[in-house]
Amino acid sequence: MSIVPPPPTTALKPEYLDETIAARLGLPADPPVRILMLYGSLRERSYSRLVTEEAARLLTRMGAEVRIFDPRGLPMPDETSGEPHPKVKELRDLSLWSEGHVWCSPERHGTISAVIKNQIDHLPLSMGGIRPTQGRTLAVMQVSGGSQSFNSVNQLRQLGRWMRMFTIPNQSSVAKAFQEFDEDGRMKPSAYYDRIVDVMEELVKFTLLLRDKRDYLVDRYSERVEAGTPIDPVTDLSSIALGASLNAR
Repeated sequence: MSIVPPPPTTALKPEYLDETIAARLGLPADPPVRILMLYGSLRERSYSRLVTEEAARLLTRMGAEVRIFDPRGLPMPDETSGEPHPKVKELRDLSLWSEGHVWCSPERHGTISAVIKNQIDHLPLSMGGIRPTQGRTLAVMQVSGGSQSFNSVNQLRQLGRWMRMFTIPNQSSVAKAFQEFDEDGRMKPSAYYDRIVDVMEELVKFTLLLRDKRDYLVDRYSERVEAGTPIDPVTDLSSIALGASLNAR
């Protein structure tokens, strides 16, 4: 899903937005950070989608490459058999393409929506020896129709941990979301909007910091034992680095 050029918004103060994150970290900005975004409502005026689109515009402005998955037409996990449904394949391919995710859900009956859970349930921990979520960064957000709550973001964090993702510390929870958008679907200036900017900046920072270390950070002793792959001190970069450190003492 592409982002339509937005109408003007007064919510963002661009002179305060960090658009040079890679340079300030001393890291290359190319290739751009790749972010997959999921939202949890099918309503025509879906506030989780509107929040996701605002976040996508910010990420794009910060140099990221963004894809928003459209959950319409995605079957339930037990409805299909054999070859993956085209929407399931699209979702999994996007996750494999991504370096980080953003998940945004409305809170319904104190929990995440079925729409967002259905998308996450279609992302297996392992798929033909490839893991579509492991080692990727994750930012979580929620919208509420009433007072501010954190039930959905807390549950999304739990799911991210089970999916072996690096969930960033910051998060966004927009209360009474119906009051926070204008007729064009753009977010009004508020502390809620400012928090979304904070979260997206942090997501880009963590994704850049982890992108070259991801495979090593998710390398596990138990899996090396199961695969019969001992550490090779000649070729293992961690052993080389450790040896260099010890020799320098």
